[in-house]
Amino acid sequence: MKKYENTGSKDTRSGFGAGMTELGQKNENVVALCADLIGSLKFDDFKKNHPERFFQVGIAEANMIGIAAGLTIGGKIPFTGTFANFSTGRVYDQIRQSVAYSDKNVKICASHAGLTLGEDGATHQILEDIGLMKMLPGMTVINTCDYNQTKSATLALAEHHGPAYLRFGRPVVPNFTPADEPFIIGKAIVLNEGTDVTIIATGHLVWEALVAAEALEARGISAEVINIHTIKPLDEEAILKSVTKTGCVVTAEEHNFLGGLGESVARTLVLHHPAPQEFVAVKDSFGESGTPEQLMEKYGLNSASIVAACDKVIARK
Repeated sequence: MKKYENTGSKDTRSGFGAGMTELGQKNENVVALCADLIGSLKFDDFKKNHPERFFQVGIAEANMIGIAAGLTIGGKIPFTGTFANFSTGRVYDQIRQSVAYSDKNVKICASHAGLTLGEDGATHQILEDIGLMKMLPGMTVINTCDYNQTKSATLALAEHHGPAYLRFGRPVVPNFTPADEPFIIGKAIVLNEGTDVTIIATGHLVWEALVAAEALEARGISAEVINIHTIKPLDEEAILKSVTKTGCVVTAEEHNFLGGLGESVARTLVLHHPAPQEFVAVKDSFGESGTPEQLMEKYGLNSASIVAACDKVIARK
């Protein structure tokens, strides 16, 4: 089994901030808009170095999306930033009409996604944003797993034309992907090859999937681990290649099991290669306040839950 080492835990939102700092230096068309959360989105360096390209919109997220759509008409590449809840649910009409329907080159960047914003509370959490965004025609949806990958995805989006949603988080998590690993939108990454079960994970659950694979290996079970950082467009070829070999799959995500990565994978399997599947995700509920660790444990979003799901799906083969 290929070993991925935690080179120093960092928050993925800081990876976004580092990517924006680099883009500010490299691409004069990149502009940033923030809804009164400069520190939370790590926009500090961009604002300091490029004040003429930074727009503090205030707590007016709908206006932020409209302004961003307008800026694209003049050739700018706007990156908007606020919490995932406010980036999607609060402004869905504006995104649908002004960005997606109009095919505007807006990058909607969302921190504090899922449960792991923790103590900020359930009203600030969102577990349905992937579903909301992937249903919009033409919308690219990216959910990164660590600091390095979030930085790389931010840089890649500046070169990608079209509306996009970039999802990342608040907590400090293992940073394990290579800093120089190319980020190819729509291309899955096989982190570990296996023959008995496929684990397809996204976001913070990718590291948990690797931990689960090691636990399974100790019991003689060979797990293939795939990092799906791009949920739309989905790398169906990588998924089908793996599941054809292993015969079963577990999907893992920090999202409602309705509308997320798991459903996209299930659709792919139903159409092309039916196989048993188990879902590690939130079971159709809202979250609550607590530490990230407490919430991931309570809602079954950890390596132990992935191992249990693997045992269950292997028995179904």
